[in-house]
Amino acid sequence: MDLKYLHTFRTIVSEGGFCKAAEKLNYTQSTITFQIGRLEQELSANLFEKIGRKMVLTKAGEHLVPYVDEILQSVDKLRFFEDDIAQCQGDIRIGIAETMLCYQFPAILKEFHRRAPKARLFLRSMNCYDIRNELFAGTLDIGVFYEDVGGFGSGLTTQTLGGYPLILVASPEVKRGFPDFVTPDRVVPVPFIINEPNCIFRQLFEQYLREKSIILDHTIELWSIPTIKNLVKNDVGVSFLPAFTVREELESGALVEIPTDLSGATITAVCAHHKNKWISPLMRLFLDLCSEKLPIKKAAVI
Repeated sequence: MDLKYLHTFRTIVSEGGFCKAAEKLNYTQSTITFQIGRLEQELSANLFEKIGRKMVLTKAGEHLVPYVDEILQSVDKLRFFEDDIAQCQGDIRIGIAETMLCYQFPAILKEFHRRAPKARLFLRSMNCYDIRNELFAGTLDIGVFYEDVGGFGSGLTTQTLGGYPLILVASPEVKRGFPDFVTPDRVVPVPFIINEPNCIFRQLFEQYLREKSIILDHTIELWSIPTIKNLVKNDVGVSFLPAFTVREELESGALVEIPTDLSGATITAVCAHHKNKWISPLMRLFLDLCSEKLPIKKAAVI
């Protein structure tokens, strides 16, 4: 049995269709169809069936998925030996929430490169929900993100990195004009400057505003935490961020905290991988560095 047929089958499942799999693998649609046809002949079973305009897995196809995953993971293990695992060579794919990547992980990544100079680190700054989903799909080896994403099921093994306080910040000038984010049923004519809609701490603060019936002027949506901070420092609006991201600005007085009834709220970061993922030497190195540099509490399967 040709392993590439199994890889094609798994890509179709992951990508959700023949066309997307063809784009992902840089194959023609006819090549995809041919390979699946050969695989079905070898297994004497139909793996996909057409329902409406979509090709979906048959029961036989659904049962095949875990067997294919096991085979492909075993092949990955063998490739690590080819890359000389004693020297931590090879590739590792890691997704990290932007705030953690900018402010908590530079020292860890520097040490990782020092200890594994021949490794290729494919690093992405990602939304927490996307990190969780890509860990499930197997396209990431490790993810570092905030656990407040609505659950993981039983598919991920996680290590808790710690709880981090969240605070509402503004420039001293803006705070003088709008010092109160506690009194309900108010209109506060300043913008809320924050990350994209699936940002965990944005969701927490917007829920707080709804519960308090506090209405802000409008929302300025940006993808860069440093840019958000620069606008807030220059009196443009307020933001709700993990305290560690604004520590220097608070100490210098460029930013100040505005009290809310969310005082004491925290957000918990986790380091995670798929529970069935083989822990390669590069993954072990990264996890160990997290243990050395960050206050990991415990490992758990959740």
